[in-house]
Amino acid sequence: MKPAGRGSRRAGDPALVASHRAARRLALAAVFEADFGQRTATTILERHLAEMEGDPVAAAYARELVRATVADRDRIDARIDAVAPRWPVVQMAPIDRAVVRLAVSEVLHSPATPARVAIAEWVELARTYSGDPARRLVNGILGTIAREQAAGTS
Repeated sequence: MKPAGRGSRRAGDPALVASHRAARRLALAAVFEADFGQRTATTILERHLAEMEGDPVAAAYARELVRATVADRDRIDARIDAVAPRWPVVQMAPIDRAVVRLAVSEVLHSPATPARVAIAEWVELARTYSGDPARRLVNGILGTIAREQAAGTS
């Protein structure tokens, strides 16, 4: 995943943090809705973006999150199933599945975002939209994947 909005913004910049936080929520809404099969995540995201006058950095990052997640979904699902075999992706609640897929995608594909930052953000989204059990599941899956990636065993 390419860093979105590079220009004058740097990691840790409050405006960039807010843009990425908004992007994650937009991407989550699109991937969640697409799970019901009526439209693609990209089409849904573009509809959401058209309905709001928003931050171009958030829009670009949301597009990249959705693109990477959709393009690599089979590999992402396989990683989730390998790390958390007791919670198969296909049996997760739709919101949990969307959160976990996007979270894993960001950890795997966004070198500009430190894994610890992505983990904290997605754990908070899991807690907000699904509750404490989902928060623990997301934290466990992402922590394991981030450790494997850092060790070069991914």
